[in-house]
Amino acid sequence: MQALKLYNTLSREKELFTAINAPHVGLYVCGPTVYNYVHLGNLRTFTSFDILHRYLRHLGYQVRYVRNITDVGHLVGDGDEGEDKIGKMAKLEKLEPMEIVHRYTQNFHQVLEQFNLLPPSIEPTATGHIMEQIETTKILLDKGLAYESNGSVYFDIETYNKQGGDYGKLSGRVLEDLLTETRDLDGVGEKRNPLDFALWKKAAPEHLMHWPSPWGEGFPGWHLECTCMSHKYLGDTFDIHGGGMDLKFPHHECEIAQAKATYGKAPVRYWMHTNMLTVNGQKMSKSLGNSFLPSELFSGSHPLLEQAYSPMTVRFFMLQSQYRSTLDFSNEALKAAQKGYKRIANGLRIVKNMTFPIVAINSAIDTKHGEEIQAAVQGCYDGMNDDLNTAVTIANLFTLLKKINQIYTGQVSLESIGEESFSLLKSSYISFLEEILGIKEELPDNWESMIQGLLQLYSEFKQSKQYDKVDEIRTTFKSMGLIIKDMKTSIDWGYEE
Repeated sequence: MQALKLYNTLSREKELFTAINAPHVGLYVCGPTVYNYVHLGNLRTFTSFDILHRYLRHLGYQVRYVRNITDVGHLVGDGDEGEDKIGKMAKLEKLEPMEIVHRYTQNFHQVLEQFNLLPPSIEPTATGHIMEQIETTKILLDKGLAYESNGSVYFDIETYNKQGGDYGKLSGRVLEDLLTETRDLDGVGEKRNPLDFALWKKAAPEHLMHWPSPWGEGFPGWHLECTCMSHKYLGDTFDIHGGGMDLKFPHHECEIAQAKATYGKAPVRYWMHTNMLTVNGQKMSKSLGNSFLPSELFSGSHPLLEQAYSPMTVRFFMLQSQYRSTLDFSNEALKAAQKGYKRIANGLRIVKNMTFPIVAINSAIDTKHGEEIQAAVQGCYDGMNDDLNTAVTIANLFTLLKKINQIYTGQVSLESIGEESFSLLKSSYISFLEEILGIKEELPDNWESMIQGLLQLYSEFKQSKQYDKVDEIRTTFKSMGLIIKDMKTSIDWGYEE
Protein backbone atom coordinates (compact mmCIF):
# COMPACT_ATOMS: atom_id res chain seq x y z
CA MET A 1 0.00 0.00 0.00
CA GLN A 2 1.27 3.49 -0.89
CA ALA A 3 2.84 5.60 1.89
CA LEU A 4 0.37 8.47 2.16
CA LYS A 5 1.33 11.58 4.12
CA LEU A 6 -1.30 14.08 5.29
CA TYR A 7 -0.86 17.48 6.89
CA ASN A 8 -2.30 17.32 10.40
CA THR A 9 -3.49 20.73 11.61
CA LEU A 10 -3.17 19.48 15.20
CA SER A 11 0.56 18.71 14.94
CA ARG A 12 1.26 21.31 12.22
CA GLU A 13 3.25 18.85 10.14
CA LYS A 14 2.84 16.16 7.53
CA GLU A 15 2.36 12.75 9.09
CA LEU A 16 2.38 9.25 7.64
CA PHE A 17 -1.23 8.11 7.48
CA THR A 18 -1.95 4.95 9.43
CA ALA A 19 -5.55 3.84 9.84
CA ILE A 20 -6.74 3.06 13.36
CA ASN A 21 -8.49 -0.10 12.21
CA ALA A 22 -7.12 -0.83 8.73
CA PRO A 23 -8.41 -1.41 6.13
CA HIS A 24 -11.35 0.56 7.57
CA VAL A 25 -11.13 4.37 7.64
CA GLY A 26 -13.51 6.77 9.38
CA LEU A 27 -13.82 10.16 7.66
CA TYR A 28 -16.03 13.01 8.89
CA VAL A 29 -16.46 16.30 7.03
CA CYS A 30 -18.56 19.23 8.25
CA GLY A 31 -21.35 19.66 5.73
CA PRO A 32 -23.34 22.77 4.78
CA THR A 33 -25.82 24.82 6.76
CA VAL A 34 -28.70 24.58 4.30
CA TYR A 35 -30.20 28.06 4.42
CA ASN A 36 -28.96 29.27 1.02
CA TYR A 37 -27.39 28.10 -2.23
CA VAL A 38 -24.05 26.31 -1.97
CA HIS A 39 -21.16 28.66 -2.84
CA LEU A 40 -17.73 28.03 -4.32
CA GLY A 41 -15.94 28.18 -0.97
CA ASN A 42 -18.08 25.24 0.16
CA LEU A 43 -17.46 23.53 -3.15
CA ARG A 44 -13.69 23.68 -2.85
CA THR A 45 -13.81 22.06 0.57
CA PHE A 46 -16.13 19.26 -0.51
CA THR A 47 -14.15 18.66 -3.72
CA SER A 48 -10.90 18.39 -1.73
CA PHE A 49 -12.35 15.75 0.57
CA ASP A 50 -13.94 13.98 -2.39
CA ILE A 51 -10.37 13.56 -3.68
CA LEU A 52 -9.26 12.18 -0.31
CA HIS A 53 -12.26 9.83 -0.24
CA ARG A 54 -11.51 8.61 -3.77
CA TYR A 55 -7.79 8.15 -3.17
CA LEU A 56 -8.25 6.21 0.05
CA ARG A 57 -10.62 3.88 -1.80
CA HIS A 58 -8.09 3.55 -4.63
CA LEU A 59 -5.46 2.52 -2.08
CA GLY A 60 -7.75 -0.28 -0.91
CA TYR A 61 -9.26 1.26 2.22
CA GLN A 62 -12.91 0.75 3.10
CA VAL A 63 -14.04 4.28 3.88
CA ARG A 64 -17.04 5.22 5.97
CA TYR A 65 -17.49 8.82 4.89
CA VAL A 66 -19.86 10.84 7.08
CA ARG A 67 -20.83 14.35 5.95
CA ASN A 68 -23.56 16.05 7.94
CA ILE A 69 -26.34 18.48 7.06
CA THR A 70 -26.76 21.35 9.54
CA ASP A 71 -30.48 22.08 9.65
CA VAL A 72 -30.72 23.73 13.09
CA GLY A 73 -28.54 25.49 15.68
CA HIS A 74 -26.22 27.50 13.42
CA LEU A 75 -26.91 31.09 14.41
CA VAL A 76 -26.25 34.22 12.37
CA GLY A 77 -22.72 35.34 13.22
CA ASP A 78 -21.65 31.78 14.22
CA GLY A 79 -21.98 32.62 17.94
CA ASP A 80 -24.42 31.77 20.72
CA GLU A 81 -26.77 34.73 20.26
CA GLY A 82 -29.11 35.76 17.46
CA GLU A 83 -31.40 34.09 14.98
CA ASP A 84 -31.02 30.63 13.53
CA LYS A 85 -29.83 31.01 9.92
CA ILE A 86 -32.53 28.65 8.64
CA GLY A 87 -35.23 30.20 10.82
CA LYS A 88 -34.32 33.68 9.58
CA MET A 89 -34.57 32.59 5.93
CA ALA A 90 -37.88 30.85 6.64
CA LYS A 91 -39.32 34.10 8.01
CA LEU A 92 -38.02 36.12 5.07
CA GLU A 93 -39.55 33.72 2.55
CA LYS A 94 -42.67 32.98 4.64
CA LEU A 95 -41.99 29.24 4.57
CA GLU A 96 -41.63 26.46 7.10
CA PRO A 97 -37.98 25.94 8.17
CA MET A 98 -38.03 22.40 6.77
CA GLU A 99 -39.09 23.78 3.38
CA ILE A 100 -35.94 25.89 3.42
CA VAL A 101 -33.90 22.86 4.47
CA HIS A 102 -35.38 20.69 1.71
CA ARG A 103 -34.88 23.30 -1.02
CA TYR A 104 -31.24 24.01 -0.28
CA THR A 105 -30.33 20.42 0.52
CA GLN A 106 -31.62 19.50 -2.94
CA ASN A 107 -29.55 22.31 -4.47
CA PHE A 108 -26.47 21.09 -2.57
CA HIS A 109 -26.89 17.54 -3.89
CA GLN A 110 -27.54 18.77 -7.42
CA VAL A 111 -24.40 20.93 -7.51
CA LEU A 112 -22.20 18.18 -6.08
CA GLU A 113 -23.52 15.77 -8.67
CA GLN A 114 -22.74 18.28 -11.44
CA PHE A 115 -19.17 18.45 -10.18
CA ASN A 116 -18.97 14.65 -10.03
CA LEU A 117 -18.52 14.28 -6.26
CA LEU A 118 -19.16 10.84 -4.81
CA PRO A 119 -21.92 10.73 -2.17
CA PRO A 120 -20.93 10.09 1.45
CA SER A 121 -21.67 6.79 3.16
CA ILE A 122 -23.94 8.54 5.68
CA GLU A 123 -25.44 12.04 5.59
CA PRO A 124 -26.95 12.65 9.04
CA THR A 125 -28.88 15.78 10.03
CA ALA A 126 -28.74 17.78 13.24
CA THR A 127 -32.53 17.56 13.70
CA GLY A 128 -32.33 13.79 13.36
CA HIS A 129 -30.02 13.57 16.38
CA ILE A 130 -31.64 15.82 18.99
CA MET A 131 -31.81 13.01 21.56
CA GLU A 132 -28.09 12.27 21.23
CA GLN A 133 -27.32 15.94 21.80
CA ILE A 134 -29.53 16.11 24.89
CA GLU A 135 -27.89 12.97 26.32
CA THR A 136 -24.38 14.34 25.72
CA THR A 137 -25.34 17.58 27.45
CA LYS A 138 -26.57 15.57 30.46
CA ILE A 139 -23.24 13.72 30.67
CA LEU A 140 -21.27 16.98 30.63
CA LEU A 141 -23.50 18.45 33.34
CA ASP A 142 -23.02 15.33 35.49
CA LYS A 143 -19.24 15.62 35.09
CA GLY A 144 -19.26 19.25 36.17
CA LEU A 145 -17.95 20.38 32.78
CA ALA A 146 -21.13 22.24 31.86
CA TYR A 147 -23.64 24.40 33.70
CA GLU A 148 -27.22 25.52 33.27
CA SER A 149 -28.05 29.23 33.13
CA ASN A 150 -31.55 30.62 32.51
CA GLY A 151 -32.67 27.54 30.57
CA SER A 152 -29.48 27.32 28.48
CA VAL A 153 -26.52 24.99 29.07
CA TYR A 154 -22.93 26.07 28.46
CA PHE A 155 -19.63 24.20 28.26
CA ASP A 156 -17.24 25.32 31.02
CA ILE A 157 -13.92 25.90 29.24
CA GLU A 158 -11.94 27.02 32.30
CA THR A 159 -12.92 23.94 34.33
CA TYR A 160 -12.15 21.73 31.32
CA ASN A 161 -8.64 23.14 30.97
CA LYS A 162 -7.99 22.94 34.73
CA GLN A 163 -8.80 19.22 34.52
CA GLY A 164 -6.17 18.65 31.83
CA GLY A 165 -8.01 19.87 28.74
CA ASP A 166 -6.20 21.71 25.96
CA TYR A 167 -8.75 24.12 24.51
CA GLY A 168 -6.90 26.21 21.92
CA LYS A 169 -4.38 23.57 20.83
CA LEU A 170 -5.88 22.97 17.37
CA SER A 171 -5.96 26.64 16.42
CA GLY A 172 -2.77 27.54 18.30
CA ARG A 173 -4.56 29.97 20.58
CA VAL A 174 -3.67 30.42 24.25
CA LEU A 175 -6.64 30.43 26.61
CA GLU A 176 -5.33 33.31 28.71
CA ASP A 177 -4.82 35.44 25.59
CA LEU A 178 -8.31 34.60 24.34
CA LEU A 179 -9.79 35.69 27.67
CA THR A 180 -7.86 38.97 27.53
CA GLU A 181 -8.91 39.70 23.95
CA THR A 182 -12.56 38.72 24.32
CA ARG A 183 -14.82 41.72 24.59
CA ASP A 184 -18.20 41.67 26.32
CA LEU A 185 -20.92 40.33 24.05
CA ASP A 186 -24.70 40.40 24.24
CA GLY A 187 -25.90 37.48 26.33
CA VAL A 188 -22.48 36.86 27.91
CA GLY A 189 -24.03 37.79 31.26
CA GLU A 190 -25.50 34.30 31.65
CA LYS A 191 -22.11 32.73 31.00
CA ARG A 192 -19.41 32.26 33.63
CA ASN A 193 -16.78 32.95 31.01
CA PRO A 194 -17.18 34.82 27.70
CA LEU A 195 -15.49 31.93 25.85
CA ASP A 196 -17.94 29.29 27.13
CA PHE A 197 -20.09 28.00 24.29
CA ALA A 198 -23.67 26.75 24.15
CA LEU A 199 -24.52 23.07 24.30
CA TRP A 200 -28.24 23.81 24.51
CA LYS A 201 -29.97 27.17 24.04
CA LYS A 202 -33.26 28.31 25.51
CA ALA A 203 -35.64 29.17 22.68
CA ALA A 204 -37.06 32.70 22.61
CA PRO A 205 -40.82 32.88 21.85
CA GLU A 206 -40.13 33.94 18.25
CA HIS A 207 -37.65 31.10 17.63
CA LEU A 208 -39.24 28.74 15.08
CA MET A 209 -37.27 25.55 15.77
CA HIS A 210 -37.27 24.13 19.30
CA TRP A 211 -37.61 20.86 21.21
CA PRO A 212 -38.48 19.84 24.79
CA SER A 213 -35.53 19.12 27.08
CA PRO A 214 -34.81 18.77 30.84
CA TRP A 215 -33.96 22.50 30.78
CA GLY A 216 -37.05 23.65 28.92
CA GLU A 217 -37.90 24.30 25.26
CA GLY A 218 -34.77 24.95 23.26
CA PHE A 219 -32.41 23.85 20.51
CA PRO A 220 -28.88 22.36 20.36
CA GLY A 221 -25.69 24.37 20.02
CA TRP A 222 -24.03 24.36 16.60
CA HIS A 223 -20.81 22.67 17.76
CA LEU A 224 -22.52 19.81 19.57
CA GLU A 225 -24.17 18.23 16.53
CA CYS A 226 -20.89 17.24 14.86
CA THR A 227 -19.50 15.72 18.07
CA CYS A 228 -22.63 13.60 18.54
CA MET A 229 -22.98 12.48 14.92
CA SER A 230 -19.30 11.68 14.36
CA HIS A 231 -19.24 9.69 17.62
CA LYS A 232 -22.40 7.77 16.75
CA TYR A 233 -21.21 6.65 13.33
CA LEU A 234 -17.42 6.57 13.73
CA GLY A 235 -16.78 5.84 17.41
CA ASP A 236 -14.78 7.38 20.28
CA THR A 237 -11.73 8.08 18.08
CA PHE A 238 -11.74 8.02 14.28
CA ASP A 239 -9.19 8.68 11.57
CA ILE A 240 -9.83 11.98 9.78
CA HIS A 241 -11.96 15.06 10.38
CA GLY A 242 -12.08 17.71 7.66
CA GLY A 243 -13.53 21.10 6.89
CA GLY A 244 -12.69 24.61 5.74
CA MET A 245 -10.04 26.57 7.63
CA ASP A 246 -12.77 28.95 8.83
CA LEU A 247 -14.12 26.10 10.98
CA LYS A 248 -10.84 25.49 12.80
CA PHE A 249 -11.81 28.02 15.48
CA PRO A 250 -14.12 27.91 17.26
CA HIS A 251 -16.14 25.05 15.70
CA HIS A 252 -13.53 22.29 15.59
CA GLU A 253 -11.84 23.49 18.77
CA CYS A 254 -15.19 23.12 20.55
CA GLU A 255 -15.75 19.68 19.01
CA ILE A 256 -12.49 18.43 20.48
CA ALA A 257 -13.30 19.82 23.93
CA GLN A 258 -16.81 18.32 23.98
CA ALA A 259 -15.65 14.90 22.82
CA LYS A 260 -12.67 14.65 25.19
CA ALA A 261 -14.79 15.85 28.11
CA THR A 262 -17.61 13.38 27.31
CA TYR A 263 -15.73 10.25 26.22
CA GLY A 264 -12.30 10.79 27.78
CA LYS A 265 -10.46 10.43 24.47
CA ALA A 266 -9.18 12.63 21.66
CA PRO A 267 -11.88 12.23 18.99
CA VAL A 268 -9.72 12.46 15.86
CA ARG A 269 -6.25 11.40 14.78
CA TYR A 270 -5.83 13.68 11.72
CA TRP A 271 -7.42 17.13 11.38
CA MET A 272 -7.41 18.51 7.83
CA HIS A 273 -8.43 21.98 6.62
CA THR A 274 -8.80 23.51 3.17
CA ASN A 275 -7.71 27.04 2.36
CA MET A 276 -9.83 29.94 1.12
CA LEU A 277 -10.81 31.18 -2.32
CA THR A 278 -9.92 34.64 -3.61
CA VAL A 279 -11.06 36.51 -6.73
CA ASN A 280 -8.46 38.54 -8.59
CA GLY A 281 -6.43 38.59 -5.36
CA GLN A 282 -9.31 39.72 -3.11
CA LYS A 283 -11.17 37.64 -0.56
CA MET A 284 -14.38 36.23 -2.02
CA SER A 285 -17.41 37.80 -0.32
CA LYS A 286 -20.96 38.89 -1.13
CA SER A 287 -20.30 42.41 0.16
CA LEU A 288 -17.55 42.91 -2.44
CA GLY A 289 -19.79 41.54 -5.20
CA ASN A 290 -17.16 38.97 -6.21
CA SER A 291 -18.72 35.74 -4.97
CA PHE A 292 -19.99 33.27 -7.55
CA LEU A 293 -22.70 30.68 -7.42
CA PRO A 294 -22.01 27.54 -9.49
CA SER A 295 -25.01 28.36 -11.69
CA GLU A 296 -23.45 31.75 -12.52
CA LEU A 297 -20.24 30.02 -13.60
CA PHE A 298 -22.14 27.62 -15.84
CA SER A 299 -24.13 30.42 -17.49
CA GLY A 300 -21.43 33.11 -17.46
CA SER A 301 -24.05 35.51 -16.08
CA HIS A 302 -21.92 37.08 -13.32
CA PRO A 303 -20.60 40.57 -14.26
CA LEU A 304 -17.03 39.55 -13.40
CA LEU A 305 -17.10 36.61 -15.82
CA GLU A 306 -16.16 36.97 -19.49
CA GLN A 307 -17.73 33.63 -20.46
CA ALA A 308 -19.38 30.49 -19.13
CA TYR A 309 -17.32 27.64 -17.64
CA SER A 310 -18.35 24.00 -17.39
CA PRO A 311 -18.36 21.95 -14.16
CA MET A 312 -15.34 19.88 -15.23
CA THR A 313 -13.40 23.03 -16.15
CA VAL A 314 -13.97 24.40 -12.65
CA ARG A 315 -13.15 21.07 -11.01
CA PHE A 316 -9.96 20.80 -13.05
CA PHE A 317 -9.09 24.39 -12.12
CA MET A 318 -9.49 23.63 -8.42
CA LEU A 319 -7.26 20.56 -8.65
CA GLN A 320 -4.41 22.53 -10.18
CA SER A 321 -3.75 23.93 -6.72
CA GLN A 322 -2.99 21.92 -3.56
CA TYR A 323 -5.94 22.05 -1.15
CA ARG A 324 -4.00 23.95 1.56
CA SER A 325 -3.02 26.72 -0.87
CA THR A 326 -5.06 29.86 -1.51
CA LEU A 327 -6.92 29.47 -4.80
CA ASP A 328 -7.46 32.63 -6.86
CA PHE A 329 -10.32 32.83 -9.35
CA SER A 330 -9.79 34.94 -12.47
CA ASN A 331 -10.97 34.75 -16.06
CA GLU A 332 -7.40 34.15 -17.20
CA ALA A 333 -6.94 31.23 -14.81
CA LEU A 334 -10.30 29.70 -15.71
CA LYS A 335 -9.62 30.01 -19.45
CA ALA A 336 -6.25 28.32 -18.98
CA ALA A 337 -7.97 25.56 -16.98
CA GLN A 338 -10.56 25.16 -19.74
CA LYS A 339 -7.81 24.64 -22.29
CA GLY A 340 -5.96 22.23 -19.98
CA TYR A 341 -9.13 20.27 -19.23
CA LYS A 342 -9.92 19.86 -22.93
CA ARG A 343 -6.40 18.64 -23.64
CA ILE A 344 -6.59 16.10 -20.84
CA ALA A 345 -10.12 15.05 -21.89
CA ASN A 346 -8.97 14.56 -25.47
CA GLY A 347 -6.31 12.20 -24.19
CA LEU A 348 -8.93 10.32 -22.18
CA ARG A 349 -11.12 9.83 -25.22
CA ILE A 350 -8.18 8.79 -27.38
CA VAL A 351 -6.57 6.32 -24.97
CA LYS A 352 -9.88 4.58 -24.24
CA ASN A 353 -10.14 3.68 -27.93
CA MET A 354 -6.57 2.40 -28.16
CA THR A 355 -5.88 -1.33 -28.17
CA PHE A 356 -2.55 -3.10 -28.42
CA PRO A 357 -2.17 -4.80 -31.81
CA ILE A 358 -1.21 -8.40 -32.41
CA VAL A 359 2.45 -8.08 -33.33
CA ALA A 360 5.32 -10.38 -34.11
CA ILE A 361 7.15 -11.79 -31.09
CA ASN A 362 10.43 -10.23 -32.16
CA SER A 363 9.05 -6.66 -32.36
CA ALA A 364 11.67 -4.23 -31.08
CA ILE A 365 10.80 -2.55 -27.77
CA ASP A 366 12.41 0.77 -26.89
CA THR A 367 12.90 0.57 -23.10
CA LYS A 368 13.14 4.37 -22.89
CA HIS A 369 9.38 4.65 -23.42
CA GLY A 370 8.64 2.20 -20.63
CA GLU A 371 10.97 4.01 -18.25
CA GLU A 372 9.32 7.37 -19.02
CA ILE A 373 5.85 5.93 -18.49
CA GLN A 374 6.81 4.28 -15.19
CA ALA A 375 8.43 7.50 -13.94
CA ALA A 376 5.32 9.57 -14.78
CA VAL A 377 2.98 7.06 -13.14
CA GLN A 378 5.13 7.05 -10.02
CA GLY A 379 5.07 10.84 -10.17
CA CYS A 380 1.27 10.74 -10.10
CA TYR A 381 1.39 8.64 -6.93
CA ASP A 382 4.13 10.81 -5.42
CA GLY A 383 1.91 13.86 -5.82
CA MET A 384 -1.10 12.23 -4.19
CA ASN A 385 1.00 10.75 -1.39
CA ASP A 386 2.48 14.15 -0.58
CA ASP A 387 -0.63 15.48 1.19
CA LEU A 388 -2.86 15.17 -1.90
CA ASN A 389 -0.77 17.50 -4.08
CA THR A 390 -3.04 17.21 -7.10
CA ALA A 391 -1.02 19.86 -8.95
CA VAL A 392 1.99 17.51 -9.09
CA THR A 393 -0.23 14.60 -10.13
CA ILE A 394 -1.75 16.62 -12.99
CA ALA A 395 1.71 17.67 -14.20
CA ASN A 396 2.67 14.00 -14.48
CA LEU A 397 -0.62 13.19 -16.23
CA PHE A 398 0.36 15.72 -18.90
CA THR A 399 3.61 13.76 -19.33
CA LEU A 400 1.52 10.63 -19.94
CA LEU A 401 -0.72 12.64 -22.28
CA LYS A 402 2.31 13.58 -24.37
CA LYS A 403 3.07 9.88 -24.85
CA ILE A 404 -0.58 9.17 -25.73
CA ASN A 405 -0.53 11.91 -28.38
CA GLN A 406 2.75 10.61 -29.82
CA ILE A 407 1.12 7.21 -30.30
CA TYR A 408 -2.05 8.78 -31.69
CA THR A 409 -0.21 10.82 -34.32
CA GLY A 410 2.11 7.97 -35.29
CA GLN A 411 5.31 9.50 -33.92
CA VAL A 412 5.71 6.50 -31.59
CA SER A 413 4.49 2.99 -32.36
CA LEU A 414 2.70 0.80 -29.83
CA GLU A 415 5.07 -2.00 -30.77
CA SER A 416 8.07 0.06 -29.64
CA ILE A 417 6.39 0.76 -26.28
CA GLY A 418 5.49 -2.85 -25.60
CA GLU A 419 2.24 -4.32 -24.30
CA GLU A 420 3.13 -4.12 -20.60
CA SER A 421 4.11 -0.44 -20.69
CA PHE A 422 1.11 0.44 -22.87
CA SER A 423 -1.21 -1.31 -20.44
CA LEU A 424 0.32 0.70 -17.56
CA LEU A 425 -0.02 3.94 -19.54
CA LYS A 426 -3.68 3.34 -20.43
CA SER A 427 -4.87 2.05 -17.06
CA SER A 428 -3.03 4.70 -15.04
CA TYR A 429 -4.20 7.62 -17.17
CA ILE A 430 -7.84 6.53 -16.99
CA SER A 431 -7.64 5.58 -13.31
CA PHE A 432 -6.04 8.79 -12.09
CA LEU A 433 -8.37 11.02 -14.08
CA GLU A 434 -11.69 9.26 -13.60
CA GLU A 435 -11.34 7.24 -10.40
CA ILE A 436 -9.06 9.47 -8.29
CA LEU A 437 -9.42 13.04 -9.60
CA GLY A 438 -13.04 12.60 -10.65
CA ILE A 439 -12.47 14.19 -14.07
CA LYS A 440 -14.76 12.95 -16.83
CA GLU A 441 -15.63 13.82 -20.41
CA GLU A 442 -18.50 16.27 -20.67
CA LEU A 443 -20.58 14.81 -23.46
CA PRO A 444 -24.36 14.94 -23.86
CA ASP A 445 -26.19 11.63 -24.33
CA ASN A 446 -25.82 10.16 -27.84
CA TRP A 447 -23.41 12.92 -28.88
CA GLU A 448 -20.88 10.40 -30.13
CA SER A 449 -23.27 8.95 -32.73
CA MET A 450 -24.20 12.47 -33.91
CA ILE A 451 -20.53 13.39 -34.27
CA GLN A 452 -19.77 10.25 -36.23
CA GLY A 453 -22.67 11.00 -38.59
CA LEU A 454 -21.36 14.53 -39.19
CA LEU A 455 -17.85 13.19 -39.79
CA GLN A 456 -19.24 10.78 -42.39
CA LEU A 457 -20.95 13.69 -44.17
CA TYR A 458 -17.77 15.74 -43.90
CA SER A 459 -15.81 12.95 -45.57
CA GLU A 460 -18.36 12.62 -48.39
CA PHE A 461 -18.50 16.38 -49.01
CA LYS A 462 -14.72 16.52 -49.07
CA GLN A 463 -14.46 13.68 -51.60
CA SER A 464 -17.06 15.35 -53.83
CA LYS A 465 -15.23 18.70 -53.43
CA GLN A 466 -18.26 20.48 -51.93
CA TYR A 467 -16.02 22.74 -49.89
CA ASP A 468 -18.81 25.10 -48.83
CA LYS A 469 -20.46 22.15 -47.06
CA VAL A 470 -17.09 21.12 -45.59
CA ASP A 471 -16.69 24.62 -44.12
CA GLU A 472 -20.24 24.57 -42.71
CA ILE A 473 -19.56 21.35 -40.82
CA ARG A 474 -16.25 22.71 -39.51
CA THR A 475 -18.10 25.82 -38.29
CA THR A 476 -20.72 23.63 -36.59
CA PHE A 477 -18.01 21.69 -34.77
CA LYS A 478 -16.29 24.92 -33.71
CA SER A 479 -19.54 26.27 -32.25
CA MET A 480 -19.64 23.20 -29.98
CA GLY A 481 -16.03 23.67 -28.87
CA LEU A 482 -14.81 20.85 -31.13
CA ILE A 483 -12.46 20.55 -34.09
CA ILE A 484 -12.17 18.13 -37.03
CA LYS A 485 -8.83 16.41 -37.49
CA ASP A 486 -7.84 15.40 -41.03
CA MET A 487 -5.48 12.47 -40.52
CA LYS A 488 -3.42 10.73 -43.23
CA THR A 489 -5.56 7.62 -43.15
CA SER A 490 -8.72 8.76 -41.36
CA ILE A 491 -10.82 11.68 -40.11
CA ASP A 492 -11.33 12.23 -36.38
CA TRP A 493 -12.52 14.92 -33.99
CA GLY A 494 -11.27 16.47 -30.76
CA TYR A 495 -11.94 19.19 -28.19
CA GLU A 496 -10.74 22.62 -29.30
CA GLU A 497 -7.74 23.49 -27.14
